[in-house]
Amino acid sequence: MQQITNTTLETLRDDAQYYGEFGRQYLSNSDIKALLTNPLEFRVPQDDNVNFHKGRYFHQLILEPEKAVDTEFIYVSSRNTKAYKDQSNGRIVMLEKEGKEIRDCVEAMMSNLPFFEGIRQDGNEYEVPEIKTIHGMQFKGKADIVCNDKLIDLKTTGDITQFKWSARKYNYDSQCYIYQQLFNKPLEFYVVDKSTLQLGIYKPSKEFVERGEEKVIRAIEIYNKFFGKNPQYDIKEYYIEETL
Repeated sequence: MQQITNTTLETLRDDAQYYGEFGRQYLSNSDIKALLTNPLEFRVPQDDNVNFHKGRYFHQLILEPEKAVDTEFIYVSSRNTKAYKDQSNGRIVMLEKEGKEIRDCVEAMMSNLPFFEGIRQDGNEYEVPEIKTIHGMQFKGKADIVCNDKLIDLKTTGDITQFKWSARKYNYDSQCYIYQQLFNKPLEFYVVDKSTLQLGIYKPSKEFVERGEEKVIRAIEIYNKFFGKNPQYDIKEYYIEETL
């Protein structure tokens, strides 16, 4: 196990370090999906995509506005246009209309008093990294907002009426379990619907957190089987076996 120091945590405040080689020495909730659904994709670099850019912009506008000003936009109607292809030079760049969608979400969230008070409460800390051993493995996490009495995680969704179900699909249950272990505080999800701008605060139930712990335990078992210090199998031996 790596010794955790203040220097280690300060290093993880830098996104380049958190998501880069330094941060990859620790497991995180982003590893859960690959381990549970396709271990062949574990730690395989993923292609850049616009959803990542939109999510980062959303979080920066609320938590790190000084970084959001550096976001680049292209003022065209579609990525299929010649103008976009000429200006992007093969990169993924947000369209201005996508940026407006995100800014509208931020405005909706921050103009609602309970949301504003929760996010801007005195003493809150933003983008806080932490590391802790969970079920024998070191996990990292970076909390959006650490309050005196809870954690707040900011989410956007395409359909807030389905958030209860998408929270399971996208492993927010395992995220909740991991973060509550890391920070020893309950976590709440502050959510905004990108289409309707409807807002929701979701407080995880005991069953939700327990389901997250079960996912973490299964993921660790798979990690140890194929990627641990003494793996039982080569990942090339992985296959799915089910009864139809």
